Amino acid sequence: MTTDAVPSDLPGVVLAGTASGVGKTVATLAVCRALERAGHDPVAAKAGPDFIDPSHHAAVLGRPSRTLDPWLAGESGVRRAYARGADEGDVCVVEGMMGLYDGDVSTAAVAEALDLPVILVADAAGGMESVAATALGFQQYAERAGYDVDVLGLLAARAHGGRHERGIRDAVEGLRYVGRTPSLDGLEIPDRHLGLHFGDESPVDDEALDSAARGIDAEAIVDLARRPRLDTQPSLRAADETGVRVALAADDAFRFIYPSTRERLAARGTVELFSPVAGDPVPECDVVYLPGGYPERHAAALADSATLDDLADRAADGLAVFGECGGLMALGESLTTADDVEHEMAGVLPVDTRMTDGPVALDHVGVRAREDCLIAPAGETRRGHEFHYSSATAAPDARFAFEMVRGAGVDGANEGLCEYNTLATYAHFHVGSGAFDYLLETV
Repeated sequence: MTTDAVPSDLPGVVLAGTASGVGKTVATLAVCRALERAGHDPVAAKAGPDFIDPSHHAAVLGRPSRTLDPWLAGESGVRRAYARGADEGDVCVVEGMMGLYDGDVSTAAVAEALDLPVILVADAAGGMESVAATALGFQQYAERAGYDVDVLGLLAARAHGGRHERGIRDAVEGLRYVGRTPSLDGLEIPDRHLGLHFGDESPVDDEALDSAARGIDAEAIVDLARRPRLDTQPSLRAADETGVRVALAADDAFRFIYPSTRERLAARGTVELFSPVAGDPVPECDVVYLPGGYPERHAAALADSATLDDLADRAADGLAVFGECGGLMALGESLTTADDVEHEMAGVLPVDTRMTDGPVALDHVGVRAREDCLIAPAGETRRGHEFHYSSATAAPDARFAFEMVRGAGVDGANEGLCEYNTLATYAHFHVGSGAFDYLLETV
């Protein structure tokens, strides 16, 4: 048995927006590129439960971007995840979620948990002095909101140079101006119903990113960065090997998995990847894991895939199968896409799913186990998050493993459809929730 201790002295900053859509992801990529150009070795992380923004960080930096979410993993889990990046670089850039103070599990809560300074990203396309006024208001609001957070810097997004930039910079008294990102072709990342395209689908143009990085004062970022306040040396829970063989679905339909979860599965067992979209046979294994993703974009291929037939047979024979969101959709009876075409799925679970015009659920989730199941014993809670543009209609006699403590679940009250030794949820879980350690220890 070993304890995987990690250092805790990686200086960092949090890039927090005044709101959603102000250009935080582009700003984060530009800051990372500017730091590289200045001779530093940046790592990135993401506040909140996002899968997509970290894929852009990883595409630019060539290393994983950590998820920092106190709801999913607790404050100690946030500190552990942050500290794991210390072996990979010399300064960390944490991209916030939504606006700085938005949500009960906010970017401000992550900055406070780590005692990292905040650089505010403000959309400057339509203002000058007013941009500074907004930033100063965010600085002063921290105390009123009950956060011990230091808003120390301003980055002007979509700003021009010359008089426009000088007007913003000269008005920001009491904040460090760290530069600007311009409005340039090649910097806009296209989006779809669940957010931006992944980094490997629509990478930011390299020349445009270099151009944007020239507007960033890298040394100002480094001057503001500080080491996190950690009461104790964070360490991962003892990670004994289990010998469990995990078959992990990994393709364009199943790609919502946190780096920490994938690393944990590999550290405690063995992981073999397979592609349901390509029709791969299910590997010999002890458990199949189908993470979330975009099964609706590949519904026809999945309907024709020999993988789902194989999976259905193996599940009926008692093989442990765990699916999250897109995994739930693929394990159900049918999936109806946005163009109203119904596609047959694996048929393991008595549920039909249908794509909707807007989000059905977007929240952090809490569930309590009614019975022993693959990811929790009876009576225990698990924390996760849900974000889906589909609705589910379960059979009247469907069996559910969880009652909802927070969030929508499958039907507003229940979560975790069960059949054979298969469990599938709309919720996504992080390794910090304990779900995956329990899975590896009980299959």
